[in-house]
Amino acid sequence: MSRSKKEPPENSPADQGLDSPFGEPVVLPIEDSIDLHAFSPREIPSVVEEYLEQCRRAGIYEVRLIHGRGKGIQRRVIRSLLEKSPLVLSFKDAPVESGGWGATVVVLRNH
Repeated sequence: MSRSKKEPPENSPADQGLDSPFGEPVVLPIEDSIDLHAFSPREIPSVVEEYLEQCRRAGIYEVRLIHGRGKGIQRRVIRSLLEKSPLVLSFKDAPVESGGWGATVVVLRNH
């Protein structure tokens, strides 16, 4: 049976019930910082959790989450998530030259 052009391919985000503007999962390079401005507020918790797991697997134990200053809503959401995460040893505002309160530096557990 041939597929029409309007049907998503099998195992696409649409098939999995994911609501993504991208046709496929987005693969991000694992670095010591991530800019969260590109993600919608509802994506932030899962993006941050996955990012922290991948960093730890890659041997990166200090990371910077760039959430912006704005009204502080993203910062509060992220910090609430960090407080509950078993991967997190500590977190604090980034130094002024690295974003100040517009970014959070996270130290991950090394085990």
